[in-house]
Amino acid sequence: MRSLAALKTMAPKYRFTAVPGYFKMEGRGPRNEVPTMPGMGLIDQPYPTDEAFDPQRSKQPWERFANLLNSWNESEKGKAAYKLIYVTRHGQGYHNAKESDVGSAEWETRWVMLNGDDNSTWFDSHLTLEGIRQAMTMNAFWQDAATTLKLPLPRRYYASPLARCLETCKLSFEGIELPPGQEKPSFKPIIKELLRERLHFHTCDRRRNGTWIRENFPEFEFEEGFVDEDVYWKTEGRETLQEHAARTMALLEDVFEHDDEQIISFSTHSGTIAALIKATGHEDFFVEPGNVVPFLIKGEIIQPN
Repeated sequence: MRSLAALKTMAPKYRFTAVPGYFKMEGRGPRNEVPTMPGMGLIDQPYPTDEAFDPQRSKQPWERFANLLNSWNESEKGKAAYKLIYVTRHGQGYHNAKESDVGSAEWETRWVMLNGDDNSTWFDSHLTLEGIRQAMTMNAFWQDAATTLKLPLPRRYYASPLARCLETCKLSFEGIELPPGQEKPSFKPIIKELLRERLHFHTCDRRRNGTWIRENFPEFEFEEGFVDEDVYWKTEGRETLQEHAARTMALLEDVFEHDDEQIISFSTHSGTIAALIKATGHEDFFVEPGNVVPFLIKGEIIQPN
């Protein structure tokens, strides 16, 4: 990962925008909280590509959408790229549970700079038992949707280096079995520093070193340039939403430039989801722990190679 200062000076190659009209999100509550939608909320509608791809009208909506996505990338090659990103917020961590117990005001003023209390540790928080249950529920969701709806699984998996995201990614996707004839993507997640939570002084967002990650999550790969120690955690101050959005745009630049896969996944945090919304102009919403939402993103090339 390049330094954050270097990232801010890089000339962007892409202009990123969220593509509306293909997925429904039924928000609820004062924060417009969006849950995991049945079938990921794909709207069943006709596409211009259906006549050639599905003349008998026998294909599932997800099969037709995947074909549409592929046609966009073929027809606009060299001008734009499109990716469907399944964005998962990690399951409940011990820091989430503590904040729920004491309230946000007391959490911010008393507990955020401590590593834990007498009952739990939230430095680089692990999942609680509830968080593990949420991740396993997502695994069942993927298994069912991929089997019955032919919803395509991610072709590439990316995860924040914080423990709760690594655990969520592994529990959500590992061990899924598909019927004969359906190709199962290999599960080799890639750890990306830019996917981590907003940079500030909360100990729950200070990560363990790369040696610990490698020993505990050997199936994960590190992105090129990943440093062993956490050099980005702040002892004071807080990354702004605008700064986080700029960091997230750098993440998208990297992924769009170096990954040809059209359907990928991010296992990340609420703050990073907010930054992704800001970076792409997506309608605003909030994701509770242990839920997944789709981002359909167009990367228009504004600076050719």
